[in-house]
Order: sequence, then structure tokens, then C-alpha cells
Amino acid sequence: MMKRFGKKARIGIQITGVGAITGLFVGIVVTLYNIATSYAEKFARCYYGFFRTHPAFIPLLFVALFLGAIIVGGVTRFLPVVRGSGIPQTEGATRGLLRFKWYQVLTGMFAASLFTIFMGLSAGAEGPSIMLGGACGSGMSDLFRCKAVMRRYHITSGACAGIAVAFNAPLTGMAFAFEEAHKRFTPEVFICSFSSVVVALIVRNVLRPLLGFPLTPFFQNYSFAGTSPFDLKFLAIVLVCSVIVALVGVAFYYLIFLSKKLFDRLNFQKGLFKPVIPFLLAGACGLFLAYVMGGGHHFIEALGSGGSFESPYGMPVWAVVLLIVVFKIAFTAVNTGAGIPCGAFIPMLSVGAGMGALLNFVCLKIGMDSAYSDALIIICMATFFTTVVKAPITGIVMVSELTWSFTFLLPVILGIAVGYLTGSIFRTAPLYDKLLDGVMEEERKLHPVLRLTERFQASARGTAAGKRIRDVLWPSGVIVTLVERGEEKVMPEGNTLLEEGDLITVRAETTDKNEFYETMVSIVGSRIEEEPKEESIRRGV
Repeated sequence: MMKRFGKKARIGIQITGVGAITGLFVGIVVTLYNIATSYAEKFARCYYGFFRTHPAFIPLLFVALFLGAIIVGGVTRFLPVVRGSGIPQTEGATRGLLRFKWYQVLTGMFAASLFTIFMGLSAGAEGPSIMLGGACGSGMSDLFRCKAVMRRYHITSGACAGIAVAFNAPLTGMAFAFEEAHKRFTPEVFICSFSSVVVALIVRNVLRPLLGFPLTPFFQNYSFAGTSPFDLKFLAIVLVCSVIVALVGVAFYYLIFLSKKLFDRLNFQKGLFKPVIPFLLAGACGLFLAYVMGGGHHFIEALGSGGSFESPYGMPVWAVVLLIVVFKIAFTAVNTGAGIPCGAFIPMLSVGAGMGALLNFVCLKIGMDSAYSDALIIICMATFFTTVVKAPITGIVMVSELTWSFTFLLPVILGIAVGYLTGSIFRTAPLYDKLLDGVMEEERKLHPVLRLTERFQASARGTAAGKRIRDVLWPSGVIVTLVERGEEKVMPEGNTLLEEGDLITVRAETTDKNEFYETMVSIVGSRIEEEPKEESIRRGV
């Protein structure tokens, strides 16, 4: 018993150290990255403003956009792992499905995503922040020559710290680790994500004031004074509005994969010119409406009661908001389909916020108290995000942390529940899981899938002994089919407790047999070379 306790304590200390060191690296890199992207977005607004007031120079802008598209196309052609927001690839790495060279991802995604924001595309920094965090974690694992299992903890802690630093939202980062990265809760994942997020946010909150940036909520123009989260009339409004927003979310989900299907057919010069379409379209719309550029943080802040929304060309505010929502939906789908290295996280939130603002115009006409306007925008934002991403816990925690308010937790839960249910009715899969499937399909074309049936013996060298099967961080695709304990043969279940000396038979699919063996040995203990025999087995625990 003491030996097992000492082993668990040693592993816990090691994972805590992993998270803390990774969090330090992520805190520095992602903080500097987000500061750089904020400057890039501001600069893009300035030079687009110049072109609006000096239309004779507009052809130069489109020449620059065309050349920029070729540059990004070249980067994604020779470094395909940085296509899109990077979240699906990072999730694949945390699950042991993918491996990447951390220094290529760190430099490639940092430069390419920053460049797309600088060029005025509808692109966010939050998705790439997750991939940058994961790359930092992978780099730490290489530095300390960690085993395969510890590498996954490094990448997990880096990814969740990345999103926590981007949003200044620690609980959101931890929720991402459980709900998106691993789809389950284990003590080890909790420990590595907690330690990483805490250290990364300390670094962020020290660096930003030193560099002249204030520490404020991500969305600070929203107020919930004079409202009640238990107002039945408002809850009814939330219910109706959530259905409308969720239906738009379903349409957006299918539009993304329609766009991806169309862009997959554009193989001219091996996809080098794919980015040209989104770059030129974004340039045209950026000249028309400045709010379309960037991720959408500026747009969301302008919609709050503490913000100031500027309506150009003398157009009604509702018409401008409607155009921005349409453009954001279209360009986010186009960017994702073309594989532009940019985030879709904030653009999705901005679409939800814009939908909430449009519904506000209607609800205020039918008697809704104007004090609830900000709350409705935030709820619609969470509903849209959950409908598309299918991550309800992350959605609930995120909107509360981004506004530093838990006042409207009940209406937020109601809206998110409607969004999740609507997505399920229309059979939408979680967005990033579906995108990861596409990445894995491309990976299988390059590396054929091997189907293996192998036996391993649990020992003190591994981490599985003393844990229940459901709590072990198995490689993705591994199924435990039999546990042999002396003469006893046990049909494994999730709560089956593994002990030292157990012989464990697994079935697995992998593209790298040697890496699979390395990972399984680090988890279980040792590999048994001979093939397992077929025998009758009974169910037990």
C-alpha cells in the first residue's frame, strides 16, 4: 500500500512540475502573441481606413492581398499542420493521434496567423493560442526527454494554458482540457491543467502591466445592473431567441463543411492558390465595413451598453449588424474551408453576439426591459458557440469568466441547453472533432492504419497499475479486451481495477507501430511478445 501511495505521489509531483514549467513557457509566448495580434489588428484598421479615404490606391491593397495569399498558401503547403485554427490538430496530439515538430508549429502558426490578422482577414488569435500552447508543451517534453504519456500531459497543459491566457479565463482553460481535449475527467489531467493554467496566468498578469496593458475582463462593456436572472418573461424570451440562434448555428455548421468540400476540389498547384479567394473577399468587405476585420472582439465590445457602435454610410444600426453577421458567417466558413491559419473561436462568438443584438431590436419592440439587452447578447453568444462546438460546460464557464459575472448563469444554461439539443436534433457532431476526422483522413492516406492485437503486463514501471481502466490515459483507438490475473480471466469494464502482474490484451489501430509500443509500455509496463490465444472468458471486476 505504501509503495503504491509513494508511486502515485511521485507521478502527481511529476505531472504538477510538467504543468508548471509548461505554463511558464506558455504564459510568455501566448501573452506576447496576443499583444502582437492586437497591434496587428489595430494597424490593419488604420491602413484600411487610409484606402477608404484614398480609393485611388485600392488596387495596391489587392495586389498586396494576392501576394499575401500566395505566401500563406506556400506556408500551409509545406507545413500543413498549421492549417485552420490549429485546435483539431492540438486535440489530436493530446489524444495521441498526431505528432508534430513543436518548433515548426510554434514559429509557423505564430507567423502565419499573425500575418492573416495583419492583412485584415476575419481571423481570431484565440484558436492559434491553443495550438501555440500545445507546441510549447511538446517542446518541454522534448527538452526533458519525456515518455509518450507524459508528452500528452505536456501538450494538454500547454493547450489549456494557451486558451486561459488568451481569454484571461482559468476555468475555461481547464474545462477545455476535460471537455474538448480528452472528453473525460481524470485526476492527472486536472493536476496538469490546473498547475499550468495558474502559472501561465500569473506570468500573463505580470507581463501585461509591464508592457502597458491593463488587466480587465475580456468583455468589459456589459452591465447586468437592475436585472433578475429569474424573471419568467425574460426566460421565455431567452428560450425563443435560443432556438433561432441555434438554427443559425446549425446552418453555419453545415456551411463550414460545404466550404471545405468545395475548397478540397481546388488542387491547382497543390492548393497554393486556395487562400486567394478568402484574402480578396476579406479585403473587399474590410473596405466596406471595418467591424468585419479581425476576430470580432472590437465588434462584440461595441454592442455592449458601455460601448459605442459606429454605423457607417448613414445606415440603420440593425442593418449594419445584420451585414456584419452575414459577412462573419460567410468568411469564417470560407477561412475554415480554405485552411487559412487563423482562429474561428472569436469569430463564432461575434456571430452569436451579433445575433443577440439583432434579436434585441425585436425584443425591445415587444416590451423587453432594456436592462436585459446585454444579458441577451451574452446568452446568444454562448448558445451559438455551443450549437456549433458542442461543448456546453466550456460555453457556460467561458461567458461567465469573459464578463466576470455569474449573475445570469440560469438563463445561460437554458440557452446552451437549447443550442446543444438543437444541434443533436440536426445530427451535428462537435465541430473540432469533425475537423480532426478530416485531418486524420489525410494522415491515413500518407500512413496506412495498422490493426494490432497485443498483450502487455502491468508492472511498477508503468502508470496503469492501481488505476481503473476508465482512468488510464490510453492511446486513442485502444480497446482493452481481456485482463488475465493468474488463472482468472476477466472481461474488462470501465471500473475494472488493474493490478501489478495483470496480463492485458488490447486491440488497437495505429499509423506508427513503434510509437504505439513505446506508449503502451510507458503506460502498462512491458510487452508480451507472443500472440494471445482465444479462450472463453467471463465477465467480472
